[in-house]
Amino acid sequence: MAEAPWLSILGVGDDGADGLTPAQRRALDGARMVVGSRRVLDRLTLGESQVTDWSAGVQATIGQILARRGEPVCVLATGDPMHYGIGATLLAHVAADEMRVLPSPSAFSLAAARLGWPLQDAAHISLHGRAVERLAAHLSEGRRILALTSAGGTAGEAARILCEAGYGASRLTVLEHMGGPQERMVETTAEMIGDERFADFNTLAIECWANVRPIVDGTGPGLPDDAYRHDGQLTKREVRAVVLAHLRPAAGRLLWDVGAGCGSVAIEWMRAAEGARAVAIERDAGRLAMLRENAARLGAPDIAAIQGEAPDVLSGLDAPHAVFIGGGLSGAGVFEVCWTALRPGGRLVATAVTLESEARMLALHADHGGELVRIAVSRAEPVGRFSGWKPFMPVTLFSLEKPR
Repeated sequence: MAEAPWLSILGVGDDGADGLTPAQRRALDGARMVVGSRRVLDRLTLGESQVTDWSAGVQATIGQILARRGEPVCVLATGDPMHYGIGATLLAHVAADEMRVLPSPSAFSLAAARLGWPLQDAAHISLHGRAVERLAAHLSEGRRILALTSAGGTAGEAARILCEAGYGASRLTVLEHMGGPQERMVETTAEMIGDERFADFNTLAIECWANVRPIVDGTGPGLPDDAYRHDGQLTKREVRAVVLAHLRPAAGRLLWDVGAGCGSVAIEWMRAAEGARAVAIERDAGRLAMLRENAARLGAPDIAAIQGEAPDVLSGLDAPHAVFIGGGLSGAGVFEVCWTALRPGGRLVATAVTLESEARMLALHADHGGELVRIAVSRAEPVGRFSGWKPFMPVTLFSLEKPR
């Protein structure tokens, strides 16, 4: 264990040296090695320190930092290094008591101050180095979103996603170089943004307003069936909502969706909690293509989609916190492999519509316990001049928690 922190991580604003606190200035002046992006380094006078940028790549540069362990090293970031910043990355390599973090106001804080938005009432997301399609998971009428961006064209990509989702009337504010001499705010709408490019150092503020019926409105489970592209093999929204309630998604948890079809359960698992992860296994190539399209359009582009037959393709995957078997429960070894891989305290949920799968489910319930639920859904549809109930096939749900 280090006696004192040797690694200092400084949040630097767009005003460069003028915005450094006395503690940040002392850390910078005492460093033998200073690491930062070229944009940040160029704003500072660094004296005799060895100066290194990230041009060699993140992992290679972290290796250079670790080679100086015990010497005073200063890493320069923007804003708050612990909020979608390099601080979290370095914690995977350096113990917390070996570093000290001296932040500046984050881009989220600066944007909220300029817009007059209570910070706690806005969603904070990062589109920096991440798929812009993630934005679609956060859309609902009237919601405010603050997003970090990767480059000057990110705002235009976000506007395209908003328009495709039915939120073309959304108000966009692009905030460039906040706190610096080139600070600028540009206000527009998703429909009107055009091809304009902005400075790479910008934050995007969105107020979501629909101009047509949106594909989705809100982040809860049970999206409308017509939100998905599918070939008929779709877990209906009422059943989907019950399945998600039994799976209990949460941040950081991993789901295996076995027999994923068009991906509706895995997609809604990821939409339900920031940082939730999912692996979707589907043997049919056509359905897998639909799954990927649905995932990108509905804000879950990071789903790991795997083509293959369970249980063979499950070998080597990270152990899940939850498993959903929407197809193939009667297949040899599927339950056993999933149950063995499931983490202690995890949940396994399966659904069945055929007698064969239901018989298998009843046998598993007799051996392992758990819950059995019968779901019968009918929807009102026209019958001539009147309306009547159209029933769907009843679904049997099996839910089981693995002992801790």
